[in-house]
Amino acid sequence: MNVLKKSYLIVIVVGVIILIFFGSSMFFTIQPGERAIIFRPFGDGLDKENIYMPGFHVVAPWNDLIVYDVKEQQREETMDVLDKNGLNINVDVSVRFNPVYDKIGYLHEVFGKRYIDQLIIPEVRSMVRQVAGRYTAEEIYSTKRSEVEQAIIDETKIILEKNNIDMRALLIRSINLPDQIRVAIENKLKTEQEALAYQFRLTRETSEAERKRIEAEGIAAYNQIINSSLTDKILKQRGIEATLELAKSQNSKVVVVGSGKDGLPLILGNN
Repeated sequence: MNVLKKSYLIVIVVGVIILIFFGSSMFFTIQPGERAIIFRPFGDGLDKENIYMPGFHVVAPWNDLIVYDVKEQQREETMDVLDKNGLNINVDVSVRFNPVYDKIGYLHEVFGKRYIDQLIIPEVRSMVRQVAGRYTAEEIYSTKRSEVEQAIIDETKIILEKNNIDMRALLIRSINLPDQIRVAIENKLKTEQEALAYQFRLTRETSEAERKRIEAEGIAAYNQIINSSLTDKILKQRGIEATLELAKSQNSKVVVVGSGKDGLPLILGNN
């Protein structure tokens, strides 16, 4: 019995020693916003398919649990690029991203945990330079800025997705040109805006003049038609009709004396 007790005691002591020395490498808690993969040096190596979710996990002490932060992150980069004419431009961009949750094994195999420095920043810088090289400084700074930004977004997103990164957004925060070039572009834009405003006013006034001309021609044509239709016979008939209407008025005393001009009765007097 004493031997059995000693055996149990030895097992307990050994277990405690193992927990003391290996406990930190056996028990893991994966936090929210994290995922993990396992590397088995004495087995099949990196397990890229099985992703460990948030929670408590027990791992053999000779295996490595590799934890990844998969929350959305942001990086800002300032760089000098050349436009299509070789002019130097300073561009400040920011990019938001996170690893594709179920692909962190593949990401780790190629780039490791330094994937931001090894993949994201170099690709963002490369795409900004490539796209900027297709436009002039004026287009990048003003006239086609949104087009440039969208091209950078589309091309960067494609390359990052191929490498298991989900790019959430990419923004051009600022574009800085040499002062002389910037002032020249701003003056040109101001002149173009003034010319457009003048052209708008000119077009508006021309349209108004045309409207008035058409209106005047319509009135003249109407009067011409009326004048051509008013013969002496029609005028006399209208005069007789008007005289009869006046004669029917209860507020008038009508006296007809001879005849008026053009043979129409002459009406005198009222209440």
